[in-house]
Amino acid sequence: MTLLLFAAAIAVAAPATPAADYQFTYRYPPEAARIAGLRRWLEADRARLKARTAKDANKGRQEAAKGDFPYRTYETSRVWQRVTRTPRFLSLSREDYVFTGGAHGSPSSGGLLWDKRAQQVRTPKSLFTSEAALGAAVRTAYCNGLTVERKKKGMGADPVPDVFAQCPAMKELTLLLGSTDGRAFDRIGLIADPYVAGSYAEGAYEVTLPLTHAMIAAVKPAYRTAFAVSRPAPRNR
Repeated sequence: MTLLLFAAAIAVAAPATPAADYQFTYRYPPEAARIAGLRRWLEADRARLKARTAKDANKGRQEAAKGDFPYRTYETSRVWQRVTRTPRFLSLSREDYVFTGGAHGSPSSGGLLWDKRAQQVRTPKSLFTSEAALGAAVRTAYCNGLTVERKKKGMGADPVPDVFAQCPAMKELTLLLGSTDGRAFDRIGLIADPYVAGSYAEGAYEVTLPLTHAMIAAVKPAYRTAFAVSRPAPRNR
């Protein structure tokens, strides 16, 4: 997945774990590892995900044996990347991949914030008054951006009727918060995972939008100082 926000190189927090029933990989950036509270959260998340993978893989092998069909090794991968850092927040993106023996694996995305002031993890959407309010603020710009991305992939403005929504709702999208100057969030990334805005073969659709006054109006008052309207790029003279 190629994020349209600024993502830094990642470091392996723990080596990939091969097992008889599954393969497991979990990574996060060095910057996250240096924050004790965030590192604890990530390691707990890693442990939960690995335990669930092991349990599912064991069940899958048992079902294969009962059904007398070949077992295909399960795989789980979770990779966190740095999107940006502001005085109050560290913004991360998440890329997941899960394979449970089917025709193909399932990729998905997510986002995470570390609130340095509160010393706790937050989701990007939790900074807004509601998904509906944010969705209304970005709807036109996002849908226009999605049309552009569809055309880049050789798709028409409208997907196959009755299969995918013409323009996904905010609740179906991954939200990432980014910054061009490291001082405040002034752009957002919206990711439609496979099967949300297009077929599996089309992959994810990513749209990056500059922050507007309407978007900031949808931010909870307690967090508005962490956001800023995106400044237009200077013109060449």
